[in-house]
Amino acid sequence: MKITFIPHGYSPQPIGGLKVVYEYSNHLVARGHQVTVVHPQHLGVYGSHPLNRACLWLRNKTKQPASPVPAPRLDWYPIDSRVTMLHVPEPTSSHVPDADAVIATFWATAEYVVRYPPQKGGKFYFLQAFEQEWAGPKTRVEAVWKAPIAKIAVSRALYEYGLTLGIPENDITYIPNGIDHTKYRVTRPIRSRNRRIAMLYHPLPNKGSIDGIKALELVHSTHHDIQAILFGTPPRPTELPNWIEYSCGLSLEELVNRIYNGSSIYICPSWTEGFGLPPAEAMACGCAIAVTDSGGVRDFADHGVTALLSPPRDPMSLAKNIIHLLEDNDLRIRLANAGHKRIQQFTWERSTDLLEDQLKQRSG
Repeated sequence: MKITFIPHGYSPQPIGGLKVVYEYSNHLVARGHQVTVVHPQHLGVYGSHPLNRACLWLRNKTKQPASPVPAPRLDWYPIDSRVTMLHVPEPTSSHVPDADAVIATFWATAEYVVRYPPQKGGKFYFLQAFEQEWAGPKTRVEAVWKAPIAKIAVSRALYEYGLTLGIPENDITYIPNGIDHTKYRVTRPIRSRNRRIAMLYHPLPNKGSIDGIKALELVHSTHHDIQAILFGTPPRPTELPNWIEYSCGLSLEELVNRIYNGSSIYICPSWTEGFGLPPAEAMACGCAIAVTDSGGVRDFADHGVTALLSPPRDPMSLAKNIIHLLEDNDLRIRLANAGHKRIQQFTWERSTDLLEDQLKQRSG
């Protein structure tokens, strides 16, 4: 099959949604499919709404070419050389190759895809987030969710939300993200890990990083011996207390070995998550996770079984769960082992099987 992905743009720094697109692209070309990833420089409506500005800051750090040319190779993610990477001025049909299937991965690119002529392929919309809560105007986002285009939700929470909007069950499918267990794995024994807590820092408000920092400060006020390390792509945040370590520009090896395997607890304070790749990766690396009930994490985070959950925007409740894990080492070990076992069900091979089946069924 000829398959085209249309993400929101190109980024010189890691973005979870793009990571998923590139992972699927690698697996699909390995199975003999022809895959093109089209990176638009401009989206006609994107940026007209104030909530979209936060999404532009990564793309604006790099100058993008004004005509369709092969995109530069990424430093932060390995792309199979058989994947065609394109930059285009705008994802109008004239800049998109003919294919058997075309997949929008963001609401603003889905608005283009629904207008494509048939030769661009069967139309799909990859639902990766609750976009109306942070990335676009609610009426427009929900309108494109309801558009006559096949939807693929990366979590049960997104799938169920789609049903509440009135999307027919035969127009939306649940295909969870996968984890590469050859990369994200336990390299240090779970039982003997230090009292260190890890967290991703992200400047978007819906990631709840400020709440996470507040929760860590609350924990530190009574447990002075704990260590904490945050990581991300921006420089060290000014609001970060001196006792918290911060790392940016990490390699995969550093992330897996120094951050995930070097910590006993991983926290995720997001207000909403379409899936939640970092906590899933940390779980695969043997961390006990304390997360907010942000939606997508429910696929692998079961309160009291594989994780501890707390309400979003509630640093005090998150802090209590962290303290619970610190003070009950048997609980930490039990949750970490149960989480590690649960996350083994999520593989890119299984997810690609499901995606491949959908594309064949709906593009035939």
